[in-house]
Amino acid sequence: MGPLAGIKVVELTGIGPGPMCAMLLADLGATVLRIDRPEPSDLGLQREQRYDLLLRGRPAIAVDLKSSAGKALASRLIERADALIEGFRPGVTERLGLGPEDCLTHNPRLVYGRVTGWGQNGPLAHAAGHDINYISLVGALHAFGRRGQPPTPPLNLIGDFAGGALYLAFGIVCGILEAQRSGRGQVVDAAMVDGSASLMTAFHGMVAAGLATHERGTNHLDTGSHFYNVYECADGRWISIAPIEAKFYAELLRRLDIDPATMPPQLERKHWPEAQARLAALFKTRIRDEWCALLEGTDACFAPVLSTDESPHHPHNMARRTYVEIDGVMQPAPAPRFSRTVPDLPIPPQSPSRGEEAYATLTGWLEPAEIVALRAAGTLG
Repeated sequence: MGPLAGIKVVELTGIGPGPMCAMLLADLGATVLRIDRPEPSDLGLQREQRYDLLLRGRPAIAVDLKSSAGKALASRLIERADALIEGFRPGVTERLGLGPEDCLTHNPRLVYGRVTGWGQNGPLAHAAGHDINYISLVGALHAFGRRGQPPTPPLNLIGDFAGGALYLAFGIVCGILEAQRSGRGQVVDAAMVDGSASLMTAFHGMVAAGLATHERGTNHLDTGSHFYNVYECADGRWISIAPIEAKFYAELLRRLDIDPATMPPQLERKHWPEAQARLAALFKTRIRDEWCALLEGTDACFAPVLSTDESPHHPHNMARRTYVEIDGVMQPAPAPRFSRTVPDLPIPPQSPSRGEEAYATLTGWLEPAEIVALRAAGTLG
């Protein structure tokens, strides 16, 4: 089930954006097969398999791509796929004999999805890096943080997952749609610097228009304003408010029993620090649950700041089933929602299969005779 049912994707295992992209496609119904390394990676984030949530929704087989038999198997699987996902440094798959030219020769309709930090070309293309480096280069990291404070990394949400995985998934689906019309595949070069820069589009316009500055913590959306901010409560927990529009701001003041005449004009930046101090003092007078009772569900644009442990138990998230439990692990449900082609619940993360298990995994990808030949050759152990 799901809107991508019938689409077949081969994933060459990696970290970060590649697995996230594969998870997103599998969540929405694509048949994804992960080709994993014979041995675990050395990233230092090893955990029990069921907690490696980006690996959910698809089976995996262990293949040595440096061996002739392993490369031949991968090539046969890619020939039968609509798309490929790989996240190696530029040139690695070419050296393996699984580069775009190799794969598109045998599967002209293939959408060859590549995700890297710096992109396939440019002076930095072959340099190592991680999310924080990529978002640094395009002005994103510079914008996060409070006034007078260092830039604050927003986890690895912007580079790896938004600028990388989401743009790669979007590019792959666009490529598949185009290939259905033209009969021809192509390469999707999803660079995290490009995706992260794209995410900053609106802010480039705001700076150019003089509506934002490059000084952190002085603008409407970066904690500079008192009306788009987070505040600590009496119990040490936090709330967020965002009444940007005048009518919503008026609603917040009304519910807080603040006379608007005693507050400075909402949009005058020079008064934001004093307004922020006043709201901070007020919100510290009650615990978070009391502010929720007063403000949640109103047009004051309010929400409690919840941890990942708290979020699944919020009534709104429970009503929408925003989180699901799979193999005893609470995790976000597939998104977005579809009214007709509703995806099935993802299967738990799978360890790479070997031997007889691996041959069973290949059913639906290879012909029975091919699987028998693989078994005879001992290709999968």
